[in-house]
Amino acid sequence: MIICHRVMEMISYKPFYDTLFKKGLTEYYLIYKQGFSANTIHRIKHGEAISTKTLDALCFTLDCEVQDIICHIKDA
Repeated sequence: MIICHRVMEMISYKPFYDTLFKKGLTEYYLIYKQGFSANTIHRIKHGEAISTKTLDALCFTLDCEVQDIICHIKDA
């Protein structure tokens, strides 16, 4: 895809996986032990949108800040 004269912006979930790794947790833990839906984890894995309610629940469960789950990437 070619986009001319436009800045592409996106949200990355890389910090989410870094946080899981640092805390020694897995997607399995979030789904089967904490009750997050498999669809939520699928959406994160594929860079799709999640709600702020889900983001808040992840922060609470992982005892972390929003920036430990998502970051904004600007691709010029």
